[in-house]
Amino acid sequence: MNRRAPRNRTLVLEPGDSSRFVPQPLPETLVEGLFIGDAVDLLSRLKPGSADLIVADPPYNKGKDFGNNRDRRADYEPWTARWLDLAKRALAPDGSIYVCSAWERSGLIQRLLEERFVVRNRITWKRDKGRGAKANWKNNHEDVWFATAGERYTFNLDAVKVKKPVIAPYRDAEGRPKDWTETSDGRHRMTHPSNIWIDLCVPFWSMPENTPHPTQKPERLVERILLASSRPGDLVVDPFLGSGTSAVVARRLGRRFAGVDLNPEYVRLAMKRLSRT
Repeated sequence: MNRRAPRNRTLVLEPGDSSRFVPQPLPETLVEGLFIGDAVDLLSRLKPGSADLIVADPPYNKGKDFGNNRDRRADYEPWTARWLDLAKRALAPDGSIYVCSAWERSGLIQRLLEERFVVRNRITWKRDKGRGAKANWKNNHEDVWFATAGERYTFNLDAVKVKKPVIAPYRDAEGRPKDWTETSDGRHRMTHPSNIWIDLCVPFWSMPENTPHPTQKPERLVERILLASSRPGDLVVDPFLGSGTSAVVARRLGRRFAGVDLNPEYVRLAMKRLSRT
């Protein structure tokens, strides 16, 4: 019997979880919840205009093994166009969509998004994990495309401002700090967030949010998206649920959520994570 290292906090399915956490199939009319099923089916069953925010981390078509299916399909472009068409139908007129991408598919994602939405930005986050390449540059980042249904959309700037140390502590004519604050931990100002995110960590074995899912995103990444582009009570939709990071963050922030995944074991993990939230 393999014993886990004392600091290994990875959340795994244990005996009894299969009966405790039972994934449900998609209902005919989807409102909210976690389900086993296909992204296209989930998006097609949502009421038109009901999703306030869609957070999508689709397969990157690189052959990754997801247990009961492998990420490799010849029809990747038309399939992506199909689910994005349905995402456009499901998104509220003032809603936003974020789509994760590896560099190999980033150009495709940008083009397909531009054909359907208003692309606002490309966020690049430092994903410092994995082995180096012998004859290439180590792949150290992923993209997250930010787009909206139209010109009116939610963006809560103050919720995602970044605390930075003050290098040049300017003062006004009366000697008061100009756009900065001094506290016991030094001088700092709250600045506008950029589209380069270098303060995130890929979940690993000593973190309680970690699961066996091979492409799990950090909770802090999803949290930043939800804080910026949704409000309490909004419906957050994740058509590629994985181990449930978006659902966990949505619940913690008081958002409603709907998500689906093809692998029942990942849905069980998502349900187990939610039970601890």
